[in-house]
Amino acid sequence: MSGKLYLVSVGPGTTQLIPPMVREALAASDVIVSYELYLTWVRPWVDGKEIHTPPMTQERARAQLALEKARAGHTVALLSSGDIGIYAMAALAFEDMLETDDFDVQLIPGITSANACASILGSPLSHDFATLSLSDLLCPWTWIEQRARHIAQADLAAVFYNVQSRQRQEGVYRILDIMLEHKRPETLCGIVRNAYREDQTHDIMTLGELRTRQFDMFTTLVIGNRFTRKKRDWIFTPRGYGNWQDTPDTVKAAQLPDNAVWVFAGTSDGNRLAQQLAETGQAVVVSSASEYGAEQAQLSCPNVTTVSGRLGLERRRELMTQAHARAIVDATHPYASEISQQLIELSTQLGLRYLRFERSSQIADFPARRVADMDEAAQLAMRLGGRIFLATGSKDLARFMQAPGAEHKQWFLRMAPDPLQLQRALDLGVPRGHLCAMQGPFSQEANETLWRDWGIDCVVSKESGEAGGYRAKAEAAARMGIPFIVVDRPRIDYPARADSLDAVLAGLDA
Repeated sequence: MSGKLYLVSVGPGTTQLIPPMVREALAASDVIVSYELYLTWVRPWVDGKEIHTPPMTQERARAQLALEKARAGHTVALLSSGDIGIYAMAALAFEDMLETDDFDVQLIPGITSANACASILGSPLSHDFATLSLSDLLCPWTWIEQRARHIAQADLAAVFYNVQSRQRQEGVYRILDIMLEHKRPETLCGIVRNAYREDQTHDIMTLGELRTRQFDMFTTLVIGNRFTRKKRDWIFTPRGYGNWQDTPDTVKAAQLPDNAVWVFAGTSDGNRLAQQLAETGQAVVVSSASEYGAEQAQLSCPNVTTVSGRLGLERRRELMTQAHARAIVDATHPYASEISQQLIELSTQLGLRYLRFERSSQIADFPARRVADMDEAAQLAMRLGGRIFLATGSKDLARFMQAPGAEHKQWFLRMAPDPLQLQRALDLGVPRGHLCAMQGPFSQEANETLWRDWGIDCVVSKESGEAGGYRAKAEAAARMGIPFIVVDRPRIDYPARADSLDAVLAGLDA
């Protein structure tokens, strides 16, 4: 006699959100196969039935057991939280089902984690959106990053599952960095923990602020798009975007000079180069990633058009195409490798000349302990010092503060006076008294005074060149006799380089 297999979705974690069809399926079933937790929400409906609860790590064993019971003529309910057909057990059952199996199958849909979390935040998924699991147990991490990049490039709203575990601490921050390469840091997002379960919490913040937070496996992240808005205590994405050109950034192509050289700066020498180019009669647009960077650009080159914000590849392509951009000069920070790679890609797509304006290296001029990356720098710093000064900015701060053993050290930080950067440092646990928010670069004497007052016994720096104050930091550390750790610049295959105004002009005319 043929059996029947119900693939049953029991929703996010409360009986009130379980559809009536589930109760009917459970009443019709004589065998229940489930993870123990899921029975919590349906216990009165399964009393007296044959129940099997293989543990969480034995999902395939659960599916195979349910199939065996159905083949033996039983009516079986295989349970899963959320929707059993989304990141859940239904796929395992179909994988191991045989073409010769003759039992009936019925899948009962449920409320997914994405639906549940979105309802707590408001209506952030009202237009196109994507879901992405950040667990690499069943999918290679390179695929996860690639899919995240496509989501970000398309500016889709997104829901991230399996956000962070004790074994997977850094992956989520890599994905958020990819989001920030293409989405504005002001993009509205939400954090939901234990949706519709005990101890439910939620928070609404910007994408830039999200980068400073910690999560766990009970957390789901909801990422908005550039149209997502806040009203009262809710966020929502308009069901129809209306005028698709009416984006939250205030940049209008008609306001940009035609046939201009676009200088991507945000550093003092990049701004200086933009002003020098303008003085030769070139039409110039200066683009910086933050409002603070735009303010500095306007002070350095008051007669040059400025564009600010992390506009993303699509928006940059749109603006530069409409304004008939002439060339790209990449004068971003030597460690801003993501934006440099994006600009190289953009120059290829638009057929524009690309020039990398590169700060000359000074690392051979001073004694330093060189390391390949921030993680290596953190480990070496903790071996060499106890009161460690980070001249590396706030972007990579989490790698130091969350490194094994970091809680036993004291960390001090100097950064630009940008509210988002300050909040990131505070959220990561840096005491207010250990923060110096000032615009650099700083003299050797200023470095020595600050480090002496703070009792610094180890310094970590990027190799930022003269414009970034590298010489002053290296000389100060040498005079004080404290270890000076330098993180090497990322290696990028730039199509063309220039190290002076004359070289840039020659490259533009080539």
